[in-house]
Amino acid sequence: MTPPPDQFDPIDRDTLFARACLATFEQHAEVTSTMERAREIALESRLPLPAAVVADRQTLGRGRQGARWWQPPGSLAVSVVLDAASAGLLAATAQPRPTWSLACGVALAEAVAAIEPGIAAVVRWPNDLEARGRKLAGILVETTACGRAIFGIGVNTTGSATAAPPALRQRIATVPDLAGRAMPRETLLVEFLPRLLRLLAEMTADPRLLVERYRPLCALAGREVTVYRGVAAGGVVKPITGRCLGIDLDGALVIETVAGPLHLAAGSLTHPTDVWRGEDDATLGS
Repeated sequence: MTPPPDQFDPIDRDTLFARACLATFEQHAEVTSTMERAREIALESRLPLPAAVVADRQTLGRGRQGARWWQPPGSLAVSVVLDAASAGLLAATAQPRPTWSLACGVALAEAVAAIEPGIAAVVRWPNDLEARGRKLAGILVETTACGRAIFGIGVNTTGSATAAPPALRQRIATVPDLAGRAMPRETLLVEFLPRLLRLLAEMTADPRLLVERYRPLCALAGREVTVYRGVAAGGVVKPITGRCLGIDLDGALVIETVAGPLHLAAGSLTHPTDVWRGEDDATLGS
């Protein structure tokens, strides 16, 4: 059962306006998805940006590949709407670039480290944060036809993996499990949002900056990895295996294979049959 809103850590709007670079902020006790509300905000041309939507609970949170997103109630679930041009992002009406989610991951990992250095969060290409080999946060980036970019972020700042659906208990991590205490959402937003905005602007001028900031945070460096891309004939997913060498200037994963280095701009490290879609838990997020 979801705790009442007054049991969740408070977020002060004025603090976010003053210290987190926000111009619009909404907090909801419950939404289907912060991304859905963020898409509505993106269409409201009169609302000042950057904007952020936070929910204490999502009933239909989602990730890439049609995955469902579970996190403890009261954890940080936020979607951030940016004007792509003013944020330094290019090709705003096209698909998001791989560098955008990686920049978000770098900014988030650095913010977590600034608050709880012992967690040692790292970035798992293309869009996750890991700690001790388990997923601590997920990132989803979308664009709109009106020139806005939306960054959806879910961080397990509260709760415990023991409360997760059975299929996820060995896959996820939470801040309390790692650090012994919850992480205030306001504190994380104040650390994270300015870092994200600065990095997006700076890496537009110098793409090498993202590669440099990503390198010490790469969860896969030097490891043998398997990337799944597309579906081969007969419905069989085609895997590509090699040793991770990091990322290139465009955010592609670079792996060393028997045929030489490959640059993979898209793909997943999770086999499609292992993607969690919520079927085993009828009380998602409760």
